[in-house]
Amino acid sequence: MLLVNFSGHNVAEFTITGFDHLPHHKLMGAGILLTYCLVLLCSSINICVIATDRRLHRPMYLLICNLALVDIMFTTGASTTMISILLAGKKTISYHGCLSRVYVFHLGDIAQCLALSLMALDRTMAISEPLRYATLVTNWRVFALIALSWIIGFGCMGNLVWTLDRLPYCQPVIRYVFCDYAAMVRAACVDAEPYFVAPSIIGLWILAGQFPMIALSYGKLVITVLRLPNKKGGRTFSTVVSHFIPAASFYAPKLVSILLTRVGVKLNLTERNALQIIGTLVPPLINPLVYCLQTKEIRAFPAREPTTVTSLAVGGYLGVACAETGGRLLNRKTLN
Repeated sequence: MLLVNFSGHNVAEFTITGFDHLPHHKLMGAGILLTYCLVLLCSSINICVIATDRRLHRPMYLLICNLALVDIMFTTGASTTMISILLAGKKTISYHGCLSRVYVFHLGDIAQCLALSLMALDRTMAISEPLRYATLVTNWRVFALIALSWIIGFGCMGNLVWTLDRLPYCQPVIRYVFCDYAAMVRAACVDAEPYFVAPSIIGLWILAGQFPMIALSYGKLVITVLRLPNKKGGRTFSTVVSHFIPAASFYAPKLVSILLTRVGVKLNLTERNALQIIGTLVPPLINPLVYCLQTKEIRAFPAREPTTVTSLAVGGYLGVACAETGGRLLNRKTLN
């Protein structure tokens, strides 16, 4: 990758203008805040349920717990900025604040891709090799794979953020709705094309490597399930489809953007921002709901004693925390 001869940065903060031409800022901000609170609530409940019930300390639930943690990170990297702009009216963000959000957002993006791949592999082993599953897929092996996925994410993002921090920035304006790699590169005083080589390689690995593997895994599961007896097969088929929904919701916005570009449809800035918002908020909201509703052990957790009180307390606390966050943002806008 080509790097300019520059050390340090020449802007103290960025102004985010992606929402300037859109109406109903407060309504949009309230919707994003509500979605963000639901993601925090549902994902945190999943983590707490799995962490506090020793019966759930099994490979599949470790993967669900990891996905819930990734969901929180992924949506936090973008949602906090959008909520601050729309509800508090604070359109500026410090240079290092923007850089840190780029790191968190894209780390969550890569980690979610790998988490979905691990979950697809786990379900494939569980249904295709039921007799060998307990021997092949152990807690320690799953934990090692999860740790490896995070190491890959840290390594990829460390290189990209290091690149961003070496760029000179002429204009302190970001035309997107939150800080991401593309937005910061396009705000720099450089030819942007060479700086998209590494992200393109990572994106190609995600879309051309991970997504086909996930699709083939679930395709194999469907074929296996269709061979089962009707009653058992129907129930398992429903589970397989529900587990594919999180992967589909994560990859759909990316695939739509690429396919439209390939057929010659040029998306304007508003349409690109809309795809970004959908891709950032919808998957983290769908994931915990799917696994809460489809996993009977998690679904039955509130009915078991004595953990019911803990579950309700956690949920109530998070709900209050989200409400207080929204209140503080609105109060800040009033004071300003």
